[in-house]
Amino acid sequence: MKTSDFWYDLPEELIAQTPVEPRDSSRLFVLPREGAFEHRHFSDLPEYLRPGDALVINITRVLPARLLGERESGGASEVLLLKRIDLTHWETLVRPGKKLREGTVVTFGGGELRAKILSSTDAGGRVVEFSWDQGSFEEVLDRLGEMPLPPYIHEKLQDRERYQTVYAKEDGSAAAPTAGLHFTPELLAKIRDMGVDVIPVLLHVGLGTFRPVKAENVEDHQMHSEFFQVPEDSAARIKAARERGGRVFAVGTTSVRTLESAWEDGEVRAKSGWTEIFIKPGYRFRALDGIITNFHLPESTLVMLVSAFAGRERILEAYKTAVEMRYRFFSFGDAMLLLP
Repeated sequence: MKTSDFWYDLPEELIAQTPVEPRDSSRLFVLPREGAFEHRHFSDLPEYLRPGDALVINITRVLPARLLGERESGGASEVLLLKRIDLTHWETLVRPGKKLREGTVVTFGGGELRAKILSSTDAGGRVVEFSWDQGSFEEVLDRLGEMPLPPYIHEKLQDRERYQTVYAKEDGSAAAPTAGLHFTPELLAKIRDMGVDVIPVLLHVGLGTFRPVKAENVEDHQMHSEFFQVPEDSAARIKAARERGGRVFAVGTTSVRTLESAWEDGEVRAKSGWTEIFIKPGYRFRALDGIITNFHLPESTLVMLVSAFAGRERILEAYKTAVEMRYRFFSFGDAMLLLP
């Protein structure tokens, strides 16, 4: 299976630069296993759910992980937080990579925060050591950091919270679980009131999820590890939904990977740890029945994941239709509902 098998043509003007208001006014492309596509709005989602179903959401919160500073020797530099190692050490991506060698110090906020480059990582990033004078690292980061918007978004985000889901709680992501951006508190309340259990899980999104697949053969691509957690209560509620005949819908590919990583001995178990799960065509889903997701980049691992669920040709046909119908793509774009 070639990476190029997951290519599709996308006009640049269909890449959404800003989120819509209200959140649930985005369009919803409904993709059943068989039959005609449907074109709705996200606020219509409850029509596709039934009492007894479970909706699994990822409650991760995006860190203001993009730090803009300058080298002590002079020159603008950027440090993007990816994975926390301990209290002061992080795995990061840096720019310009050739200038930020071992021993280089970058300062932020006029010296309020400092980062010393310690070593390179296998993925081309850097391990850095941060130091600061007052308060906690999180407080300093909240003052100095910017939201790590994807590189295809060129508009400045006016409200930081629009790159957070309304249910985000646990700090730790380098990118938003964007399928969840369409939900409003009112829509979630409506879904709960109709007897659907909204169940939290956690996966801290790393940028590796969104990095392009550079290998010619899909099987040669290596995923980066991401931290996930399924609490005891959530595992019990998912099991209860199954036992009452309900269906399990995962909100976003991050929830998909969490559920599938926690599958053990015929059910979703309470579990936490690091996952490198790579879901591609040929994968047999065990933990879920349907997926709510956005439109993903050509040749990405996320297009491969939804192709594993709905079929590659079916997904590429749907994407072609979405382009023709001028859907909005990627993080701030429209949504897709993959039905059982």
